[in-house]
Amino acid sequence: MGAGGRMSVPPADKKAKSDVVQRVPHAKPPFTLGEIKKAIPPHCFKRSIPRSFSYVVYDLIIASLFYSVATNYIQQLPQPLSYLAWTLYGICQGCILNGVWVLAHECGHHAFSDYQWLDDTVGLILHSFLLVPYFSWKYSHRRHHSNTGSLERDEVFVPKVKSGVNWTAKYMNNPPGRVITLIVQLTLGWPLYLMFNFSGRPYDRFACHFDPNSPIYSDRERVQIFISDAGILAVFYGLYRMSVAKGLAWVLCVYGGPLLVVNGFLVLITFLQHTHPALPHYDSSEWDWLRGALATVDRDYGILNTIFHSITDTHVAHHLFSTIPHYHAMEATKAIRPILGKYYQLDETPVFKAMFREVKECIYVEPDEGEENKVSKAQLELWCSNKSWFMLDGNKTVYRALFLTKFVPELCLPREGAYIDMYRFLLEIIPTFHCYHVTGPPSARLKEREVHPEVELDADTSVSAEVQQPEQTRRARSERRVVKRPSRYGDFVPG
Repeated sequence: MGAGGRMSVPPADKKAKSDVVQRVPHAKPPFTLGEIKKAIPPHCFKRSIPRSFSYVVYDLIIASLFYSVATNYIQQLPQPLSYLAWTLYGICQGCILNGVWVLAHECGHHAFSDYQWLDDTVGLILHSFLLVPYFSWKYSHRRHHSNTGSLERDEVFVPKVKSGVNWTAKYMNNPPGRVITLIVQLTLGWPLYLMFNFSGRPYDRFACHFDPNSPIYSDRERVQIFISDAGILAVFYGLYRMSVAKGLAWVLCVYGGPLLVVNGFLVLITFLQHTHPALPHYDSSEWDWLRGALATVDRDYGILNTIFHSITDTHVAHHLFSTIPHYHAMEATKAIRPILGKYYQLDETPVFKAMFREVKECIYVEPDEGEENKVSKAQLELWCSNKSWFMLDGNKTVYRALFLTKFVPELCLPREGAYIDMYRFLLEIIPTFHCYHVTGPPSARLKEREVHPEVELDADTSVSAEVQQPEQTRRARSERRVVKRPSRYGDFVPG
C-alpha cells in the first residue's frame, strides 16, 4: 500500500489540531457495502425527472441573466472598468456553468432519471456545449469509479511512486514552482487530459479521448465516441460562426473566460477529492473496490457547495453509490458517516490553503514503513487457496502441493515434521518474527502428482534441491495420503 504523501505524522500534542492529516485506516473495513446501503433511506436512491430538470432550467436561467447583463452593459463601461467587469463575469458565469457540468456528470452516472436514453441525451447536449466529449468522458470516468485508489488502474490523478518522480520535481518544490504548477494544471490540465491523457493512467500506446480507437475504450464503445466528437465539432462550428459575426474578442469574453473557470474548477475539485496526505493508495496486491472507493475526501467550498450541486462535500457517498441524485447526496452522507467512522474523511481546510498544501506535500507515494517485506492478506488468500497444505521439517523443507513459493530461512516452527494450515501459519506465526518474506507471484498450480519440494539447505549440505527432488517427492506423496486436516490451527498431526 502506498502512503498518501510525504507528510509526517504530527506529534501527539498536536493531534487535536491536525486531525485532517491523520491517516485514514487502510485495513479491510469491518463493514460491507450492503451494510452501508442499508443505512441510507430508500428514497435517496429515487430519481425524479421533474426535479432533475428543475436544476437544469434554474442554472440555464441564471446563466442567461449573466449573459444578458454582460452583453448589454459591460461594453458601455470605460476600458479599465470593463476589463474588471469581464473578469467578474467570467468567474460568476463559470461557477454557474460548472453546476451545469455537474448535472451532465449526473447523466453520465445514470443519476438524472430512470431512463438511460434521456440521461445520455441531456448529458450529450450539456457537455458538448462545454466542449466535453460526453461519451468519451463517461466511459473513462466509469473506469475511474471502478478502480479508484488503484496505483495501476485508476484513470485520474494517479500518484507517482518515488522512483517515478521526474528530476524537475526537486526544482519545482518551492513557492514559485508550486504557483507555476497550479497555474498550468488549472488552465491546461483538462484539455491536456482529454487530448493526451495527461495525469491519467498509462497505456501501452497513445491514449486520447477524441480517438475512437484509443485503448481507453472497448470495441462496443467506439461508435459513441464518434457521436461525442460530432457534438464537439458542432459547438466549434457555432463558435466559429459567432466569431465571424461578432468578433473573436467577443467570443473569448462571453464564452472563453467562463469556460476557463469551468475547466479550472473541474481540475481543482477532482484533484482535491483524490489527493490528500491522509488518503492511502493501493497496489494490486491490496486494492479492492470498497477500500478504493473510501480513499476519497469530502471538501467544504462554502456557498459553492450549493452552486456545484454538492459534488464537493458528498464525494465519498458519490463513490460508494454513484446513482444517488445530487439532491439526496447530503442526506445519504449524513446517514453513512456513523457506519464509516474513521474511514470517512472530511477536510474543512479553506480550499486555496488546501490546494497549496496538497501540491507541496503530495509529491509521490511509497510503501508504508515496515511493509516492504511483508505479504498482504489478499496475496495469502490467493496463494494459499484450494486448501493448500505444506510440511516443514527440521531441514526447512517446504513441500509445495499446489504452487511454488520461496521463504527466507530461519523460520521458527512449532514442531519438526508438523503438518499445518499454511495460510493460518503465515497469518498468525510468521508475523511474530522479524524474518519472513514471500517473493514473486505463484506459478501455475501443480497437480498433486507433480508435487515439488523446495529445500533450503544447511551450510554443510552440498546436494542440490534438483538432485533430491524425486525421492522427496515420493516421500511427500506417501506422507500426504495418511494425513488428515486438523480441525483448527494448533491441532498438529505427527509426520
